[in-house]
Amino acid sequence: MNAYDDLQSLAERMDALPIDIAPRKLSRRRFMQLTGVVGGGLMLGFTLKGREAEAASSFEPNAFIRIDADGILIHAKNPEVGQGVKTSLPMIVAEELDAAWDDVTVAQSPVDEEAFGFQMAGGSMSVPMNWDVLRQSGAAARAMLVGAAAGELGVAASELSTRDSKVIHEASGRSLHYTELADAAAALPVPEADSLRLKGTDEYRLLGRRITGVDNEALVRGEALFGIDQTLPGMKFATYSKCPAVGGTVVSANIDAVKALPGVVDAFAIDGNEAVGLLPGVAIVADSTWAAIRARRELKVEWDESGAASDSWSAVSAKAEELRSKPGATRPVDDGDADAALEAADKRLSAYYTYHFASHAQLEPQNCTAWRHDGIMELWAPTQLPGRGRQAVADLLGLERAQVTVNQLRGGGGFGRRLHNDFMVEVAAIANRLDVPVKLQWTREDDMSHDTFRAGGFHQVDAGLDAEGRITAWRDRFITFSRDGQRPVSGGSLRPGVFPAGVLENCRYEQTALEWKTPCGPWRAPGSNVFGFVEQSFIHELAVAADRDHLEVLLEMFGEPRWLAEGNPRALHTGRAAGVVKLAAEKAGWGREMPQGRALGLAFYFSHAGHIAEVADVSVNANRQITVHRVTAAADVGPIINLSGAENQVQGSIVDGLSTMLGQSVTFEKGRVEQSNFDAYPMLRMANSPAVDVHFIESDYPPTGLGEPALPPLAPAVCNAIFTATGHRIRTMPIAKEGYSIA
Repeated sequence: MNAYDDLQSLAERMDALPIDIAPRKLSRRRFMQLTGVVGGGLMLGFTLKGREAEAASSFEPNAFIRIDADGILIHAKNPEVGQGVKTSLPMIVAEELDAAWDDVTVAQSPVDEEAFGFQMAGGSMSVPMNWDVLRQSGAAARAMLVGAAAGELGVAASELSTRDSKVIHEASGRSLHYTELADAAAALPVPEADSLRLKGTDEYRLLGRRITGVDNEALVRGEALFGIDQTLPGMKFATYSKCPAVGGTVVSANIDAVKALPGVVDAFAIDGNEAVGLLPGVAIVADSTWAAIRARRELKVEWDESGAASDSWSAVSAKAEELRSKPGATRPVDDGDADAALEAADKRLSAYYTYHFASHAQLEPQNCTAWRHDGIMELWAPTQLPGRGRQAVADLLGLERAQVTVNQLRGGGGFGRRLHNDFMVEVAAIANRLDVPVKLQWTREDDMSHDTFRAGGFHQVDAGLDAEGRITAWRDRFITFSRDGQRPVSGGSLRPGVFPAGVLENCRYEQTALEWKTPCGPWRAPGSNVFGFVEQSFIHELAVAADRDHLEVLLEMFGEPRWLAEGNPRALHTGRAAGVVKLAAEKAGWGREMPQGRALGLAFYFSHAGHIAEVADVSVNANRQITVHRVTAAADVGPIINLSGAENQVQGSIVDGLSTMLGQSVTFEKGRVEQSNFDAYPMLRMANSPAVDVHFIESDYPPTGLGEPALPPLAPAVCNAIFTATGHRIRTMPIAKEGYSIA
């Protein structure tokens, strides 16, 4: 299995996680595997792999909580790429610990999956995967502190309460701060897991509040937090040139001439190793980033492209046009008899939807620093999958996993791109040949040409209506892409249960994959980010054809409140879906009179266990220039951890979704990306960003993340508004392909 297939396999498992993961109680044995007590203070670490935490006489990096005379330290275990987990995950621990937030110091954890469990930023899974164990860890620490205080004060533990980092004896007015109790608490046995009392939502003092990000002040001051900021004494700087068509190999290069250029330290070809994601190329190492980039402009490489990608967007578009009228190769969903229901329908609608490939376009281009020293390879990486990167580097260099150290650095955006650690193995291959630290810096052009792209796609959708305007049949012939000729690329595969399966008696999804060699990968809300555009736009088409209100049709489709997967609290619940649709419509003033050329558009989507509805207020002028005035979002994602962070994630998803749907398109010819920078891949500007109103239904269901589920409804909500305002139905994304632009 090569690195791209491995990433796809991981992405597929991530896609399944929101449905498979449910809250679990921890047994005493399991809890003791998740905790460790050490001298010199109270330290709780945990491992999701069930290995014992190592005892130590002082702070060790496998610890999760540390309380000593200096204060309370909580490690944030997962990578921070702007989704706010460096703040929200420690908040969960601090809530159950009953610690005053001002008393807490948050530190990014080491990369140590034996101590911290799986460390990842992706799939909106950081909160759901860690919710129970973080609460248990905080509650256990609190129970041990109470036990220690009972001994110190000579009272029963039942007479004590906790608040603001103190154990309090109300009857006598005495209290002890946690820092005074750390040593005594460390000597106590770990409590029975079943004895721990977790707080109810009505007892929360910290969760649900607006808490500023722990890095916010440092970010405003411009402190060096990101991978691109990393510096080390004696560090050199590198670039790495790869074939513009993925899969090309180096035949020859003017390496000697490049070595002679000012500031160049070394230059050499690298054969590559597909198994770990290292493509063949030419490395240039110099005294500065500018010297390396300047030398690269003089580099001349002859590439062998006999085995390289020859992908062509125009060719696959033509092929999809041929295939859209033919049955798909597989049927991920086949409920009832869609063909018969279509034949029997009183009215039948057909539409052909397309969407282009897209780049992640994160603000910080890929980078990584590596240093071979003292028998190890040490890396400083802004990665979403540090453990996978660590293993890939070990495999590349023939090292034991313990011989590779990865330091987590904040990433300037990720959106799924930093799940693939090609930048880590590239710098490791380069630094392994030198005795000094090396920072590899990609350019924006590198990022655009060697992304793991969001896959494009084509949908021929057909549906039937009865005499009352109810939807009676649904069929979607989906044409996607496959890298290996067997399974669709990451983010390009339909899954059983995709809406409206489960609410319509006759529903079929068919799938056919075209050959595609250029790597694709998870892109914010994989699959959902484009399926939502097709599904929710076509439902609006059906509502218009039936001369019915879109809101009414959506609510009718949901039917009676129920789980679509009975007993699974992370599946779609039609009552929760209806709740957010009603709330968004109410807050946006659905049904109110709008000026000429201005309208509201509605959409709902369920992804990553989040139920989200959005209403877009859009106007369109005579030149097909649009203004998105406001987006009203309603979400049911369970308890809110950090209200400020939750609002930020919804707002960011909406702005990101709008930017992509407007004019961002990646096309290919001869295996080469035709866009190289933001001049051809425009980003939404601040002046064009809409106002965003965010409303939450805080249910008691298990929480989900919010980095992704608010993005899919945006495009169909805007496109539905454009139709209502103009009568023109948009079926291509980005909408610039149909002549629309931002005003």
